[in-house]
Order: sequence, then C-alpha cells, then structure tokens
Amino acid sequence: MTALFPNRQPRRDGILPSQEILDFVETGIISAPGISEDQVQPASIDLRLAHEAYRVRASFLPGRATTFLHKAIANGMLNNTMDISSPTLLEPNVIYVIPLMESLALPSDVFGIANPKSTTGRLDIFTRLITEHGDEFERVRRGYRGKLYIEVVSQTFPIIVQAGMKLNQLRFGRGKLVVAGDARLKQLDQGSLLLAADEYGGQTNLIDRGLRVTVDLQGVGSEIVAYKANRFSPPIDLGKIDYYEVADFWTPIYRNERLQFVLEPNEFYILASKQRVRVPADLAAEMLPYDLATQEFRVHYAGFFDPGFGYGNQGEIPGTRAVLEVRASQIPILLEDDQFIGRLHYFNMAAKPDKIYGGVIGSSYQQQGLALSKQFKRAQQPRLDDATKGSGVQLPRPASSPRGQRETSPGPDAEDDEAVPALDFASRVPNEHA
Repeated sequence: MTALFPNRQPRRDGILPSQEILDFVETGIISAPGISEDQVQPASIDLRLAHEAYRVRASFLPGRATTFLHKAIANGMLNNTMDISSPTLLEPNVIYVIPLMESLALPSDVFGIANPKSTTGRLDIFTRLITEHGDEFERVRRGYRGKLYIEVVSQTFPIIVQAGMKLNQLRFGRGKLVVAGDARLKQLDQGSLLLAADEYGGQTNLIDRGLRVTVDLQGVGSEIVAYKANRFSPPIDLGKIDYYEVADFWTPIYRNERLQFVLEPNEFYILASKQRVRVPADLAAEMLPYDLATQEFRVHYAGFFDPGFGYGNQGEIPGTRAVLEVRASQIPILLEDDQFIGRLHYFNMAAKPDKIYGGVIGSSYQQQGLALSKQFKRAQQPRLDDATKGSGVQLPRPASSPRGQRETSPGPDAEDDEAVPALDFASRVPNEHA
C-alpha cells in the first residue's frame, strides 16, 4: 500500500469511521489483493466474492470446534464446487456459500457486523456472513483472525454473479454501541431534524423507543406506490447497470382511493417510507429487520444507514425516504397508508467519517424516491423526490469540505454504497437517558 491511507487511530467507542477502516487496510488488519479506497464507505467496507462458490444442501454454521469446509465435507453438505471467475448463474432458492477475498486480523477490542448492500436487498437476495469457527451469522468476534465467507440465497430472481462483485458490507465497532435514547433523539430532532417535515402529512410525535417509520401509500411524485417482484423472470446479471426493463421483473402497485393494499404471503415488495430520514454525520442508524409490533413481515434486508444519509456533511440535504424491502411471512397482511412499519435506532460513530454519504462518493440513493436496484432502467421508474419541495426545512448554506474531507471519485460500484436497513449491533445497550 502507498501513503494513500493516513495513519489515524481514533480510540473512542462506537462504529468505526472510514479513516480507521482505511488504516486497517494499510496495516494489514484487513487483507486481500487489490483492495481499493473505493471499497471503503463512510462506516463500512465492501467485501468481494472470490473465485469459487459452493452449492450446499442446507444452511449451517461451522461451530467453535471446526472450520467451514471441514464441517461441510464431514456432514455431506457440500453438493458442488463452482468456478465463478467468469459470469455464473445462481439459481433461485438454492443455497450457495462463497469465500470472500478479504480476510481479517482484528484487534482484541474490535468486532464486526455485516449486512447486505442496498442493491442486494432490493433484489430479494438474502446474504449472511460466516466466519471460521463461528457460531453466529453476520458477526465477527473481537480479535478474529481468519477467512470470511458469505451465504447467498436469491429468493426470487435467478442471478448472474462473478468474482470481484460486492454483495455485502462489513462494519466495525469498538466497545459498547449504545442506542441513543428517546431523550437524546428529541434533542437531536429539534436541532438536526432527524425526520424532515413531509409535504404529505402523516404521523407526528414519532419518537417512541427509537424513531418510528411509517409507509407511504399516497405516492411519491407518482401513482405507483409499490412494486411486487415477478416470479419466473429471466436472470439478472448483477454487473449490468440501468439495463433491464422494469416490466419484465416487477408489477407496479398503484395508489387507490383507500390508500391500502394486501401483502401476499411469501411475496416480495419494494415500498418507501412516508418520512424523510436524516442521519447526522457523527451518527449512524439501523432499522430493525423485524419488529413484532408491526405484525409478521420483514421490513428490510440491508438495514443500516450511513453517516450523512439524507443529511449531507453540514445538514444541506433535507431528508431522504427509506426504501423498504418487505416480505410477508405466513398470512396476508393489510397495509395502509401511514401505517407504522418499523423503528430506527441511532448509534454514535467513534469519530466523524472523512467520507460522508452523498454525491461526492457516488451515492446514487441520497435523494431517492421509490427506487428499484440499479440494474433496472431509471427512466421507467417514478421520478425521484424533489427533496426540497414542500419540506418546510430551512437549509444552511452548504459548507465547503473541511480539511481532510476525502473528495473521492466514485468507483464502479460506488452508486450502490447505501446501507439500507439487518443489523442488530453486538453489545447493544439500551439507554433511555443517552
């Protein structure tokens, strides 16, 4: 590595920022051939698929006493080994485990948490990180040294993948990640407008054990209020951008007079929040994938919002709608406009990131409306929100980038660096007085 990565070691507890992740790369804590700075997002690093994949009979974890491959072979779980150096088809509802290029040698006080990338979640691709000798998905224990794997199940579409693609992200934490309590959120709401005012109205007093998020069935600049994934669609090559016809893969759901529709069991939907979410640059946020108070459906796969999402560096962005990746489970569920659908929890960063979510690093979802994944033609989707129209938000004059702010050119996957809501942070400590 060159001196591209500055030598900084913030020691505060919290989610580690981009500059410390870059230090991990420079010092070999994160190691792999050809890691680029474009892989590092404000609070995470994108992980790349290696050159082979394993088709397995069932999902499993290695356990503390053995490695992944040893357990797979000993228990007859390994069906087939596939070379994915060139584009390769993964069938829907088949379980694959794919080694990742990156490996770790974490310090004793640092742990990791993974989640799917935004585009992965919006395609109904279920992913989970696996470590050697690990007994939890999506978690990397403190001081871990070893390889990383990802379990991949595409639940609707056949997909085409290739070595080097990025389906998930890994973020790091130090100490105990304390959930910001309601008292602090109310202070932030007054000063930082965590949820900007909404021209369509909706619930007020949304702070209740976190920040309540409701669903929009009135429409975001369009009569289309949701998309339902079509089964038995052609394969989707994840390397093709702005390429596929929306109608070949999705059925639009239009606004009706009642502002409601029924979620069908085991179907996949894309919806949008009624509120505009804002995450100040010294915080990060997580939407719980399940919330028993919202009935039985999954709200999100990719559940994490980076510092600056809907906010920018100095508060110049007046909020961004959250895209909701919804899957009902066993029973039909009536969904109504402005219905409570999930909670956002906010966490402290260990330091403000040098990279902030937004256009400077190529973040294409900063002012999204009801947006499908980047593989589908943008011109065929509802127009993005006019982020200032009717919002009632008085924006400060955008400040120039502070000294040390990275003005990074977007990489080939940079427009997919949004972390939308399935994290449940390790060592989380609720604190109603934070």
